[in-house]
Amino acid sequence: MASNRVVIIGAGPAGLTAALDSTRRGLKPVVVEKRGKVGGIACTENYKGFLFDMGGHRFFSKAGEVRAIWNEVLGEDFLVRPRLSRIYFQGKFFEYPLKPLDTVVNLGLAHGASLVMSYVRWHLFPYQEEDNFEQWVTNRFGRGLFETFFKSYTEKVWGVSCTELRAEWAAQRIKDLSLKKALVSMFLNRDGGARTLIDQFQYPAEGPGMMWNAFRRAIEEAGGSVRLGEEVVGLTRQDGRISAVVTAGGDGSRSLEAGHFISTMPLTELVKRLDPAPPGEVLEAAEGLKYRDFIVVCLVVARAGLFPDQWIYIHDPQVKMGRIQNFGNWSPRMVPDPGMTGLGLEYFCNRGDELWTLSDAELIELGKRELARIGLAAGEDIVDGVVYRVPKAYPVYDSGFKGNLEVLRRYVNGLENLQTIGRNGLFRYNNMDHSMLTGLAAVSNIVNREKIDPWTINEDEEFLEEGRFEEGGRPEGLERAVEEKLAPIFEKVDRVALGLSLGAASGLGLFLMTIYLVLKGGPVVGPTLALLGQYLPGYTVSPAGALAGLIHGFILGYLLGWCGAVLRNFLLYLNLRLIHGRAQRVQFSRLWDYF
Repeated sequence: MASNRVVIIGAGPAGLTAALDSTRRGLKPVVVEKRGKVGGIACTENYKGFLFDMGGHRFFSKAGEVRAIWNEVLGEDFLVRPRLSRIYFQGKFFEYPLKPLDTVVNLGLAHGASLVMSYVRWHLFPYQEEDNFEQWVTNRFGRGLFETFFKSYTEKVWGVSCTELRAEWAAQRIKDLSLKKALVSMFLNRDGGARTLIDQFQYPAEGPGMMWNAFRRAIEEAGGSVRLGEEVVGLTRQDGRISAVVTAGGDGSRSLEAGHFISTMPLTELVKRLDPAPPGEVLEAAEGLKYRDFIVVCLVVARAGLFPDQWIYIHDPQVKMGRIQNFGNWSPRMVPDPGMTGLGLEYFCNRGDELWTLSDAELIELGKRELARIGLAAGEDIVDGVVYRVPKAYPVYDSGFKGNLEVLRRYVNGLENLQTIGRNGLFRYNNMDHSMLTGLAAVSNIVNREKIDPWTINEDEEFLEEGRFEEGGRPEGLERAVEEKLAPIFEKVDRVALGLSLGAASGLGLFLMTIYLVLKGGPVVGPTLALLGQYLPGYTVSPAGALAGLIHGFILGYLLGWCGAVLRNFLLYLNLRLIHGRAQRVQFSRLWDYF
């Protein structure tokens, strides 16, 4: 029945996850994919037995549901790998995550000291507004660190100035650490760890494509369908709903009717294929959104053990390469001959620009020259190569993206039986696990008539941390309980309230002690307490002196309480800043995990 069928456009991680979950929930998924293989940009290419991962895809997630699916589908072929990567900058290799001693040795003591001074200066006098990436990073790490480790690589990746790249990108990808989270992390060892603290990851023995091919088999065994080589060329809409998609492939064109539709195709292409066409402002907004493409130059080197890293970030502006992947270090099964090495040299570009239009032979020669320049392999050792072009790999958060995206989001949300998911379907720089979560959310919306908004996944970190889709994660409410215990400890003390409390207590205490001694009487009334008269003008052990003691005690107690609160708050502030600073330094040391 068409009402029980769900058509899913795209066989990447999001689409395949939605399809697999659909089969488990009584739906009949039909996945249509224009390419001849599954996995989207997380596929694995095979060249003469050498396996190449398009970008290097680590498998790790805080979402228990995602981890469970990965392990269930792939089983023993899902390896646990220790990670090792470095940064190449100014002709030197820096340990990654960055380590202070190694960084200072490579940069020099004077340069290192200037970075510290810059860090302090920008924490004391930050930008008042954070509109772009440069301002966002400078406020957190200082101008010196920004220009040393951020500027050249970021502009190489995105092809735009750091002043043009929006702060929203950094805020989404590099979650800002709050004092609360820094403090809670001291008391909780979170299952799965923070994304920046991963020292190992899981990886399919034959690359990510192995995972997505296993997904495809599981979908088809459960009665679903995955149609490769079929491109969606039209979506028929009627009365605020999608009634069918039109596909074109080797067997001609066909129309697929269904009760529900899920799309992972680029949002900009989706709206252009609607029939009837959407309003002009929607099409104009689609034209305003930009993507960043990249090229992987895959080289076969007749040497083993070139370097121990899985990947190296290339920060040197003198070479065009952005990253190098050594796939034999991801998994030994990625290389058919243990005496050989398979490398993936990544070049970030825009379709149609100078890099994109180079021939494959020219790109291979460029890769050879740059590899030799860095000193990792000589040209004569490179015996073969192949080039893969990956279009629309990264949505670009430029100055106009937010307004254009809002127009498209509002329009697409108005189509009641269509949901867009995944990186391209949402125009969001999602990781694989986030994309998979959007697929699970879309199916849950269909089956349970829920209203989970896929656009909010990876926008609000609490969505993931509350474990909406998690099974077997940390106990719900544990983090909240720790926060509740910590809150009273780290609350700011009110100066006036503490002053009044101590003033009232000390004044009343001195008054009552004086009255007690007066009533007790004797030849010499309260000789010890009478000594206070030398320090408190007008005080005696008498009814009148008791009133003077009340006033003096109140004033002194108030001043003591007020000053004590100020000192305590100041020391607490310094302590919290140290905790926050330490957490940010850890975060910075893993920054490039987010690219």
